[in-house]
Amino acid sequence: MNEQASFFGKGSPALKSDRTDWETPRELFDRLNAFWHFDLDAAASDTNHLCADYYTKETDGLAQSWAGRRVWCNPPYGKQIADWTRKAYEETRDGQTLVIMLIPARTDTRWYHDYIQGRAAEVKFIRGRLKYTLGGGRSKQRPVPFDACKVGW
Repeated sequence: MNEQASFFGKGSPALKSDRTDWETPRELFDRLNAFWHFDLDAAASDTNHLCADYYTKETDGLAQSWAGRRVWCNPPYGKQIADWTRKAYEETRDGQTLVIMLIPARTDTRWYHDYIQGRAAEVKFIRGRLKYTLGGGRSKQRPVPFDACKVGW
């Protein structure tokens, strides 16, 4: 067993979360939207979408074109996040598409190095822990167990 694994323990709650569906804090979105004027929420639900035009799990934002759009994306934070960061990077290569993504700040991951490091136009790390609303804005806000960042392509 390596020293890091024995020190932090497997599955330490400070390093991981079982949730993948963290809803965007409305005040954060409103500040960003006032500047960027998003027209598509690429990873939403019928109860938490932040733009009039949005994709849900059923309509699959990964399978849709984002070409020429001003996209807000707060993707599911599970294993599929690599697919979402790749999609954002690839969609913006045309120079006509803007994507701003809210994601966990996991700078040690392959997806961070493959699609963000040196490829995104900007990365802003968020000071402190975000408080996400759970359950379609109906339940109490709770701080997440991870750091977050905003990434723009």
